Amino acid sequence: MITKENLQLGILHFKMQRWAFRSAPKSKYNSMGQIEQSPEEAKVHSSSRDTCLNTHYLYGLGRISNRGIFMLCVMLICVALTSLSVYELRHAESDRGYVLPHPEQVVEKDSVKKPGFAVYGRNVDAGYLKHVYLVFERLGFERRNDSDWDVLWAHMYPFRVLYSSLKNLKPHQKVNHFPGSGYITQKVDLATSGIPYIPVAFRIPADLEKLFEYAKVKPEALFVQKSNDHRGVTITKVKDLNLKAEGTFVQEYVGRPLLVDGHKFDIGVYTIQTSIDPLRVYAYNGDVILRFCPEKYYPLNPDVLDKYVVGDDYLPTWEVPSLRKYYIDLGFSMKESLNAHLRDIGKDPNKMWDQIDDALRHAYLKTEPLMIKSASNYRSKRNFFEMVRFDFVVDEDLNVYIMEANMSPNLSSQHFPPNRIIYEQVLFNVLSLVGVGRRIHGDSLRPRSRDEEVMQVAEKNLMVFPSVCARKLCRSSCVSPDCQLCKPCLTPETMDVLKAAYMEHINRQECKRIFPPHMTEEDAKKSISLEEYSPENQLMYRWFQGKCLIDRTWC
Repeated sequence: MITKENLQLGILHFKMQRWAFRSAPKSKYNSMGQIEQSPEEAKVHSSSRDTCLNTHYLYGLGRISNRGIFMLCVMLICVALTSLSVYELRHAESDRGYVLPHPEQVVEKDSVKKPGFAVYGRNVDAGYLKHVYLVFERLGFERRNDSDWDVLWAHMYPFRVLYSSLKNLKPHQKVNHFPGSGYITQKVDLATSGIPYIPVAFRIPADLEKLFEYAKVKPEALFVQKSNDHRGVTITKVKDLNLKAEGTFVQEYVGRPLLVDGHKFDIGVYTIQTSIDPLRVYAYNGDVILRFCPEKYYPLNPDVLDKYVVGDDYLPTWEVPSLRKYYIDLGFSMKESLNAHLRDIGKDPNKMWDQIDDALRHAYLKTEPLMIKSASNYRSKRNFFEMVRFDFVVDEDLNVYIMEANMSPNLSSQHFPPNRIIYEQVLFNVLSLVGVGRRIHGDSLRPRSRDEEVMQVAEKNLMVFPSVCARKLCRSSCVSPDCQLCKPCLTPETMDVLKAAYMEHINRQECKRIFPPHMTEEDAKKSISLEEYSPENQLMYRWFQGKCLIDRTWC
């Protein structure tokens, strides 16, 4: 405890030190470090040394004057008073249960700042985001409740409520959704988009005439009636549909589904969209999630939904005998367990996966213009990324159909604990791909220096088509489209786009590029028409094509 007496002693101590300093003789030093004296000073000092007047000899200090002795005594008194004050202060603090540390030894808890993530959604601490929090923490992030975050993980679509906060994001800030992503994840919009690999669908009541015409052409067709919440799905004929239920749509039912041990199932494929304009999309290639209907499909009874509708209480992979031997006994992933089973029954799984990749490309290319328009209200399109789970069903001939796309897919393993591994690996791969899980650690995702950026990706890493760019045409002009990726023709904007694409490729882990399409070296050597793509997407495709010709790992 600091008392009035201790304070007065401290003030006295300070005044005496200041007086001692001002009273001390000032000496000058020559270039050799010796005291430089005037002739008069030298004479006086010489006389003093000769006569030893007014001096005393102190062991360890030599001869010292009376004035010096006085100053020494003052200093000793000050030291004693200071020591007494510190002792009393420490004693007072120890009475309160702790000792005040030395200022140089004070280390605040968690004083090293970490990059931060924030969350947005309903009841975000209820446990369903447990694995999201764990992965962020393992990557060195801490959760924040203010605006000083590097990553916003939104379980709900954030752009309506948080628009004012998200429209002017800083360059380093990331949000796990794109503006306008509902165009691809809203069930009605996706089903009626006309994208290949989606069973034909009709809005109710707007498309009733089209529905009746289709039913006439295919009288044997069965339909399911759905809404955005995907509840109450049943197989029925057109005549039994509720054609007055607004906000619903009717979709043709996929008959003859592929079965495993008699059970119908769907395949959940995790995709990551990292950019629009130009478009870049990846799929997590390390695994998929397989969900089986609890009841065997045959004999089919439309009244028993567990025979053909995958619900929350689905049958997991490890309870399906033909897959269990691969998944449990031999330790393969769900994806490879399914592949092995298909080969066992004489089917080529590559036919299925090639269609899935193509279906994903069509879905993203179809919705990209709508998302570009939505993102135009924001400062930059580069602040966003999105993970979506597409659910597919497959028929007996391995034809693939998109059922839905989930904007915020379930990542909770509470119901099925073994799914923890796939959820955390998906999250790790997604965050690595988009540059959130970084090799270079800091207190933020902000780049700390130009040298740090160049260390990761330099201009030389972006250059492609050396033989083309070496031509006189491309060295003197940028008129030819062939020269657009040559250094003299690259704008700062294009350089930034290419740098982002380069870093994604380096950090992709087990993610596979879906768009621009992966290719073979032979494909890269071919001249193909890109007219169906936007100019930005054409340039992005050609850059990956050029990188593939230099290094096959880019194909």
